[in-house]
Amino acid sequence: MALDPHLLDILACPDTHHAPLEHDADAQTLTCTECGRVFEVRDDIPVLLLDEARPGSGPA
Repeated sequence: MALDPHLLDILACPDTHHAPLEHDADAQTLTCTECGRVFEVRDDIPVLLLDEARPGSGPA
């Protein structure tokens, strides 16, 4: 099952800037367009916890 496109439209980075996220279906990740943090999608559920995100390399 894939993430619902309507959900992807409203998801945002949980950091204070609340930037949009880009979805990579193959890698099962969401990447912040501002800070570059990478959030995993586990069992079709986005894990938007800052403590569990992989560090970003700056703007994506």
